[in-house]
Amino acid sequence: MIRYRPFQERIPDTQYRDLLRLILDEGEEVPTRQGVSALKIVGHLMRFSLENGFPLITERDLLSAPHNRPSLFHQALGEICAFLNGAQTREELERFGCYWWTPWVTPEQCAQYGLPPGDLGPASYGAAFRRFPTEEGPFDQIAHLIEQIRHSPHLRYHEVNPWIPHYLSRARGRRQRAVVPPCHGWFHVHINTRAGELTLSHRQRSADAPVGLAFNIIHYAALAMMIAQVTGYTPRALVCYVDDVHIYMNQVEHVREMLATEPQRFPTVDVDPTVADIFAFRPEHFSVSHYHPRLPRRRIPTPV
Repeated sequence: MIRYRPFQERIPDTQYRDLLRLILDEGEEVPTRQGVSALKIVGHLMRFSLENGFPLITERDLLSAPHNRPSLFHQALGEICAFLNGAQTREELERFGCYWWTPWVTPEQCAQYGLPPGDLGPASYGAAFRRFPTEEGPFDQIAHLIEQIRHSPHLRYHEVNPWIPHYLSRARGRRQRAVVPPCHGWFHVHINTRAGELTLSHRQRSADAPVGLAFNIIHYAALAMMIAQVTGYTPRALVCYVDDVHIYMNQVEHVREMLATEPQRFPTVDVDPTVADIFAFRPEHFSVSHYHPRLPRRRIPTPV
């Protein structure tokens, strides 16, 4: 479990909003394949000390649930739990409570890559995490990671890689085998055996800062908690590095509205301490308290 500071002793964290402001002020406008140009910067690092609260952004409400759907916070949890379990289809993701993949896996989108409707592809996150193709057959990166941490925690290469190069190359007419090449999922678990603590560092090749990045931070903060719990460590920090981080031009006014709010303290997120299997976690095992978002839940456009 995270050793949180008392809520009133936590310091409002401005790293996310500082990044948004940096992109608006210094981003280079570039074309995108979605047809909507974006402001972009290359290379940005954020470090979240988990004792200061779980990094669930407060610039807009991610916890209020839309009609007949889980909250965006719980959908993000559902997505990472689904990927840990090897989910590759929209149907599988929805069984875990994640409903936002529909625009990406239409029959038309999937046909471009020779995939059946609803299939993210064998080079997508869940497939890469649990069925990475090798000469010796599919390799389960997640099961291997947990076993390695338990038996050899001192090692410096507790890493997972979502990128299957020979399935994603588009050179010489090759067809990529994923509707969206993985944008996130490169992570490295660092164990301090003396202190009994775990830090997770995460690299992301591409991030839609107002929308996707907020969910990715949830993904990997929660993943740090899950891995720590099943291996017997205390989660200490999440370190996030993004290569290409951008704001689409049709998101700019939404971002300015978020930046007009006051920074708030991060909330407390707890996880059911009885779960001992990395593949058994579900969104309902997480609870949130002391969450005080500044803007109501709303949809920010993300070009498909």
